[in-house]
Amino acid sequence: MKKTYLLALTALMVVIPVLGACSKADKTIKVISYNIRMGTADDGENSWDLRKEASVAMVEEQQPDIFGLQEAFDFQRKYLEENCPQYGAIGVGREDGVLEGEQMSIFYNKEKFNLRDWGTYWLSETPDEVSFGWDAACRRTATWCLLESKDGKRQFYYVNTHLDHVGTEARRNGLALIVERIAEMNKQGWPMVLTGDFNVTPDDPCLQSLEGKMLSARVTAETTDDKGSYNAWGKASSPIDYIYYSGFEKAVSFETLDRQYAGKPFISDHYPVAAILKF
Repeated sequence: MKKTYLLALTALMVVIPVLGACSKADKTIKVISYNIRMGTADDGENSWDLRKEASVAMVEEQQPDIFGLQEAFDFQRKYLEENCPQYGAIGVGREDGVLEGEQMSIFYNKEKFNLRDWGTYWLSETPDEVSFGWDAACRRTATWCLLESKDGKRQFYYVNTHLDHVGTEARRNGLALIVERIAEMNKQGWPMVLTGDFNVTPDDPCLQSLEGKMLSARVTAETTDDKGSYNAWGKASSPIDYIYYSGFEKAVSFETLDRQYAGKPFISDHYPVAAILKF
């Protein structure tokens, strides 16, 4: 009897830490924002076909729960879908609302989350139509989704975007539009994540529309860095890629992923940025 009791107690002591670890893991998500650099660019030794394996290697190492791509063309998105089969992907081309042009793609771990809803809008005066906005040099979009954990206990929204690289008014109004749409879609007050290449440094006035509404993981994370995410193939260092959040308890960490993957000096002309957020 005593021996049976000790065996049962030992088994329980083994199970409890495992359950605790699972519970703790379920209370966080890992998010990555990644400007993948358009695959049509003639970047010489840094062209997409010569560095595409590095993107897969980064995803495999980091194992994000969800990540947003900027500048992704359909063939780049398909390459990641084929080589990272645990992820589902959404997004449309900004030039026609289907496949043409760059996508603000979102990838999510379909083994952990169910996709409940999603869509794309244009950063312009007519956001539900394919369109240019204000003084923008390019059509700009935001892709959003609503995800639910497999057990149905957690829901959160995710928005991924790329602000214009030329138009000051387009950046300011485009980000303000995203903030407005976030308020409209999230009446429940669920946790919210916003990622993107904003093409501005943290002191830019356009970020004022986020003040009091969302927090920057780079600024608020318990462990963080201030490295530049835009590298221009080693010729620059500027922190223009962002992960913002609301409705989470805290940002546990923020990191600029400036190391090599698959032996390539640069995964893109941007380093991905990663954050762990706690519900």
